[in-house]
Amino acid sequence: MLEVIDRGAESESHPVPLLFVHGAWHAAWCWDEHFLGYFAGRGYRALAVSLRGHGGSPTDKRLRDLSFADFVEDVTTAADALPVRPVIIGHSMGGVLVQRYLETREAPAGVLMASMPPQGYLRSGVRWIRRHPWHFAKLTATGRSLPYVSTPELARERFFSEHTPDAVVARYAARLQEESARAGLDGLVRLPHPAKVHTPLLVLGAADDGAVTQDEVRATARAYGTQAQFFPRMGHNMMLEAGWEDVAHRIDSWLIQRGL
Repeated sequence: MLEVIDRGAESESHPVPLLFVHGAWHAAWCWDEHFLGYFAGRGYRALAVSLRGHGGSPTDKRLRDLSFADFVEDVTTAADALPVRPVIIGHSMGGVLVQRYLETREAPAGVLMASMPPQGYLRSGVRWIRRHPWHFAKLTATGRSLPYVSTPELARERFFSEHTPDAVVARYAARLQEESARAGLDGLVRLPHPAKVHTPLLVLGAADDGAVTQDEVRATARAYGTQAQFFPRMGHNMMLEAGWEDVAHRIDSWLIQRGL
């Protein structure tokens, strides 16, 4: 059974639950630090799923062999267990999974936070090779990526801004876990098809993101016919960075505008 952290309850003002989908090397815990409590306190039911092989969710395959299709199936399982279709919110790799999910499923609304774009991981991978060619070579040979994102220095480079306190970076770096090598390959070839998505989307980005560039966030927004909004002095992990409240407030206000 998938690990799902479930906070709050549906209310008269917010009858539609929110389902949060984490990115690579993370699990449901990253939403439970701040976001689930924030939204539960505002009358939403807020849930976060750990994809199989992540957090407390088991897997019957080797982690390294898990695919985007497996992860989209997990998102579908978590969403279908709810009484109504949820608003679905994805971060980073989770944003790609949300895009893929919405190709075949309707939702009242969706949010993409620092999402990998519909064009996939290629540009991100090229940047990684240029910054750390030896790391990328070892990752390719072993299929293990955790050592190259989980030191405080490397975690800051990818996930946090230069303004984030060292203690915060070290705390969250220690919680990162190994990721699927197959999912990394899928991010190059199993790309979303925006023309198949009809759900209204809010696209958010971080001004100091070390993983996804502002151009890539804008490309995501253009693909779905909307405008991206960026948050200053913030790194990739928008739900954990100082200023996370501003991100949560923007999502809340957008959902209220949509009657959700």
